[in-house]
Amino acid sequence: MDATRLRDVQAPLKKQYREDPESAVVTLHADGELDGTGVACRVRTATALAEAGLHPATGGDGTQLCSGDMLLEALVACAGVTLRAVATSMGLEVSGTVRAEGDLDFRGTLGVDKEAPVGFRDVRLSFALDTTADDDQVASLVELTERYCVVLQTIKGNPHTEVAVTTAG
Repeated sequence: MDATRLRDVQAPLKKQYREDPESAVVTLHADGELDGTGVACRVRTATALAEAGLHPATGGDGTQLCSGDMLLEALVACAGVTLRAVATSMGLEVSGTVRAEGDLDFRGTLGVDKEAPVGFRDVRLSFALDTTADDDQVASLVELTERYCVVLQTIKGNPHTEVAVTTAG
């Protein structure tokens, strides 16, 4: 997709969202299945069924997906797509790789140390780009990618989160 095609596709959406801001609010969802066989949760993605389980550092055997890895993978996917969209809009040819790393202290997750944090304490996102863009263009590309990457902004923003439960029985 080139810049013109991207603008053509997004223009009516931008117009609609300016005229009717509420139409821009979309609720995304994910569903999981707890089937009672082991310590796992099955999550349906757009193209497959993914089974998440314990990370080896918490007693897993490494055969199931780790939800922490999946969070970093979501960050890489979102940042990569966002960077490509911004590069397309800017008319820049860009390829390369995206990497996310995160540091976890599993003492928190396992309840070994009540003072140890549960969750990532540090997350790093990096790009290794192959491009003929100059330094100013690359700086702008990365700045806009950071600004518009949904997953990155969610991680940085610490959104209000609710937990609810219903029981059947």
